[in-house]
Amino acid sequence: MTNTPISLQDLRRNIYVKAKAEPSWRFWGLYVHVCKMETLCEAYALAKKNNGAPGIDGVTFAVIEAQGVEPFLEQIQGELKDRTYVPLRARRKEIPKDGGKVRVLSIPAIRDRVVQGALKLIMEPIFEADFQPGSYGYRPKHTAHEAVHRVATAIVQRKTRVIDLDLRAYFDTVRHHLLLEKVARRINDDEVMRLLKVMLTASGKQGVPQGGVISPLLSNIYLTEVDRMLERAKETTRNGKYTYVEYARFADDLVVLIDAHPRNAWLLGAVNKRLREEFAKLQVEINEEKSSNVDLEHAESFGFLGFDFRRLRSMERQVWRAHYTPKMKKRTALLRKLKEVFRRFQSQPVDRVVQLINPILRGWVNYFAVGHSSECFSFIQDWVEKKIRRHMGRSRKRRGFGWKRWSRHNLYEDLKLFSGYKVRRGVVPKVLPAQ
Repeated sequence: MTNTPISLQDLRRNIYVKAKAEPSWRFWGLYVHVCKMETLCEAYALAKKNNGAPGIDGVTFAVIEAQGVEPFLEQIQGELKDRTYVPLRARRKEIPKDGGKVRVLSIPAIRDRVVQGALKLIMEPIFEADFQPGSYGYRPKHTAHEAVHRVATAIVQRKTRVIDLDLRAYFDTVRHHLLLEKVARRINDDEVMRLLKVMLTASGKQGVPQGGVISPLLSNIYLTEVDRMLERAKETTRNGKYTYVEYARFADDLVVLIDAHPRNAWLLGAVNKRLREEFAKLQVEINEEKSSNVDLEHAESFGFLGFDFRRLRSMERQVWRAHYTPKMKKRTALLRKLKEVFRRFQSQPVDRVVQLINPILRGWVNYFAVGHSSECFSFIQDWVEKKIRRHMGRSRKRRGFGWKRWSRHNLYEDLKLFSGYKVRRGVVPKVLPAQ
C-alpha cells in the first residue's frame, strides 16, 4: 500500500497547525519539500504573477517559456538536490526618494526568485504562527488598510499619546547572524539553514535585499521580538477588555499609541525605553530626526503608512473621531509622476495619455480610498481634468482649458478617463463623546 503524496497546500496547513500548537517545536525534514517540483512550480507561478524586470543574467520569463519551463525548473531542482546551487549576484537599481535620496532595490535573477519563493512557501507557515496581531506587513490575509483601521480605532479609544519611531535604513542593517539565530529557534534542518545563509551572503555582509522574494518574511522574523514586547505591555496594563497600549507595525513602519489619562502618563516613558532596548539588541538604529512623541489632544499629528492622522471633534455630534488623510508629500509625488507623463507624451493623442495615467490614478486612489480622503480626491480629479483639457487644447492649437468644448461627459464617457474617486467607508471605528 502506498500513501498519497501530501499536497503543498495541505503541507503548509499542517505545518502552521503544528507550529501554532507547539511554539517551541523545531521543524526538521523541510529541505526535501523545498526541492519538490510542486513547490518549485508554485514558486515560479508566483514569480511570474509578480512579473518584474530580469536579473543580472538578463533572462526574462518570455525567454524561459520559449525554451520550456519544465527543463528550467528541473535544472534548479537538480542543483538543489546536488547541493550545488549558488545564487547569482542581484542587479541593483536605484529608486529616487524625497529629499534627493535613493532607495536601492536588489533584483534577483528569475532562477533565484524561484528558489527564494520555494523556501518561503515552506518557512512561511512556521513563522506565521509566531507573528503577533499587530504585525501587518507582507503577511497573507493582512493589509495596510487593516493596520490603518487599528490605529484609527485606538485614537477613538483616546489612546492619543503616540510614539512614532523611524528606523534608519532598517532593511540594509539586519545582522545575518542574529537573523539566522532567530530562524534556528524554529528550524532544525541544516540544509535549509545552509540555503538561507547562501541567499543572505549573496547580497552582502549584512541586510536583507529590498526586492528579494523572501526578504519581507525575514524582516518580519527579525522584528517579532519587538512585537512580543508590545503585546506583553498590552497584557500587563490591561483592564478587563480595555488595554492602555496599542500598536501597529507594517514592516519597518511602527507606531505605538498610549491612553491619554494622566495616571497612564508613565507608560509613555516606560514603553519608549523598552522599545529602544529591543532595537539595541537587534542593532537597529533609530532615526532620531524623524522620530517623535506626539500628543493628539494638543492638536498634533503623525504619519503612518502614507496617511496623516489627527484627532478632531465633530461639530454636529460633539464627538471625537480619528481623522486621516493622504500625506501632502504623497499627493505631491503623485502629481509629479502624472506631470512627467503629460510632459513626455505631449505630442501624443489624448487617448494614449489616458491609457498611461489611468493605472497610476487607479492604484493611488484605491490605496487612499479610506478615511477622509474626499477633499484630496476632489483636488486631484480637478487637476487631472484641467491637464487633459489643456492637452487636447494644445493638440488643436486652442487657448484655455476648454471647459465648454470638453465636458465631464466627454472626459469620462468618451475618453474613459479614470473616475473612481470614491472613499470606501466600510467599518468605521465607533466614536466617543467629546470631553
